[in-house]
Amino acid sequence: MSEVKNMNASTPEVSEETIDAVMKKYDRESNTRIWEGKAKIVVAMILVAFSLWCIWVTLFATFLEEIRLTSFMGLIILMGFLIYPAKKGEQRPNHIPWYDLIFMVLGTGSYLYFTFQANTIINQGTRFSWFQIIIGIIAIAALIEVTRRCVGIPILIVAAFFVIYALAYGLTNPEFTGRLRYLVRNLFYTKEGIFSTPVNVCSKYIVVFIIFGAFLEKTGISDFFIRLANSIAGRYAGGPAKVAVISSALCGMVSGSSVGNTVTTGSVTIPMMKDTGYKAEFAGAVEAASSTGGQIMPPIMGAAAFLMADFVGVPYSSIIGRAILPALLYFLGIFVSVHLEAKKLGLTGIPKDSLPNFWNLMKKVYLLLPLVMLVVWVSGNFMTMQRAAAFAILLSIGVSLFDAQNRITPKKILLALEQGGKSAITVGAACGVAGIISGAITMTGLANDLIHAIVGVAGNHLIIALLLTMLCCIVLGMGVPTTANYCIMAATTAPILVRMGVPTMAAHFFVFYFGIVADITPPVALAAYAGSAIAKSNPMRTAFNASKLAIAAFIVPYMFCYNPAMLLIDTTPLSVALIVVTSILGVFALAAALEGYCFTHMHPLVRVWMAVSGLMLIHPAVLTDLAGFILLMGGLLYLYTHAKRNAKHAAL
Repeated sequence: MSEVKNMNASTPEVSEETIDAVMKKYDRESNTRIWEGKAKIVVAMILVAFSLWCIWVTLFATFLEEIRLTSFMGLIILMGFLIYPAKKGEQRPNHIPWYDLIFMVLGTGSYLYFTFQANTIINQGTRFSWFQIIIGIIAIAALIEVTRRCVGIPILIVAAFFVIYALAYGLTNPEFTGRLRYLVRNLFYTKEGIFSTPVNVCSKYIVVFIIFGAFLEKTGISDFFIRLANSIAGRYAGGPAKVAVISSALCGMVSGSSVGNTVTTGSVTIPMMKDTGYKAEFAGAVEAASSTGGQIMPPIMGAAAFLMADFVGVPYSSIIGRAILPALLYFLGIFVSVHLEAKKLGLTGIPKDSLPNFWNLMKKVYLLLPLVMLVVWVSGNFMTMQRAAAFAILLSIGVSLFDAQNRITPKKILLALEQGGKSAITVGAACGVAGIISGAITMTGLANDLIHAIVGVAGNHLIIALLLTMLCCIVLGMGVPTTANYCIMAATTAPILVRMGVPTMAAHFFVFYFGIVADITPPVALAAYAGSAIAKSNPMRTAFNASKLAIAAFIVPYMFCYNPAMLLIDTTPLSVALIVVTSILGVFALAAALEGYCFTHMHPLVRVWMAVSGLMLIHPAVLTDLAGFILLMGGLLYLYTHAKRNAKHAAL
């Protein structure tokens, strides 16, 4: 990455201390214990062993599913207490308090008790002793505590609400102890709670893909993406911002963390944008919006894509195929906005002689081979997802051998396995709590009550149901990992849209998108706040700018609910081609309206004109497309002639 940082000598580098401080403030995963010497080696080996175990289990294990799920969560609890302290700021090396040790042993032991007694527990029916109920309570408490440490409070507030509702009102047993026994049994000893779909998919698919992402990082692919983006877009007006959009889309696709990608990629791109002339709030917003959008970028799309495939009951390849057009529209909207902002401010690009040579970079295009083959193997049904990910890991090691600078050594292999194991803790814990939430909702019948309530309020008006669902997703998604947020919304609000007549695929994409944009939506826009910390800008202004840049993510989901052809559902190639062209024009018109500039500064009425034309073009219908196209052409003609007239007057 040094080559990237040196492309503009006047751009001040963001120090490692600043990056670490921002990560620890906005990304709970970065607040870890300090292990040194032999203790560090032991902890690292535990993480490495966990990653290897996950790969082996997903490929070769034939034992009971209950054994796989309980042992997986037991190891998540063990590693969670080893890695994450009880509170921020604990900096004593090689120190773990006695109460953490006790909680770790009891929590891990509770899950392993289920692992080794799985056959007995499965065959004993509904009769559970108080000893077993207490073990279940300890297991649930340990999961909640690990989640608090590595994920945060918001998701636990949601879980607490549903659990308290279940104990106080939702369950019918007249005695509190009876309700407690029923709740614990269902949440811990069945597949309706902790060990439901989220944890099942996480242990089977997601972890292997997380490990694959860690190996990709070791091949230097992030540095390759940034240099590739610079060689493609760096020389044009506002080049650094365009570099941020392209590189963050590619890097975020692999990393799966909007906050983490905002800080790491933004440490390079944000200072470059500011040095070019962009305002600090705009620079931080561009990076935050682009990094957040990386989670909707095929083929990786963050962890939630695998869950969606399982929830909807379609192949993963079908998910990534349908996600292409919405993702392109999202990033096109940001790209157009940064271009028009650069034109409005009269900004230039990076000098050509300071940029990497595109054809020299193409010599390393083999670094993309693992990603390409992963898509081929999965979409062509040549092998299962987990097997494809495992082979992609081996392929990433193989392609690195051709790059002397980033060649994967045995040490790097261990580091990748260690990083993969560490990253799995947060996702595993979040999926476990999401299982608690969905379990509590299911056993109380609250999901049906919520569906009836919202359908009753909405009546026959789909737009009302969509608005209420969007608000639920954004509120629940604030500070909650995308994976857990999607699990919650898939169990609660997606069925509402299905009941309203929205196709299942479109309903799940709708909640998926709005769960993601919560990271840049005020008031709890963690990715935007992280970007503002790097840019040294006002956090709230940065968040509002990021939301404006990501306008496509707030509009496109409504469009594919009204016309699923945008997701390639029940359509023809000609219709798809028409949708692509009109949607691109629509996103351009919307971006221009929000920027207030195209050829020249826009009058407020012209901005409204352009916004209306954009919305009509994005809506996939022939009449609205035709009307929107006429409005757009008229608006562009007016702006062009107005700009020419102003230039002529200025020359006089």
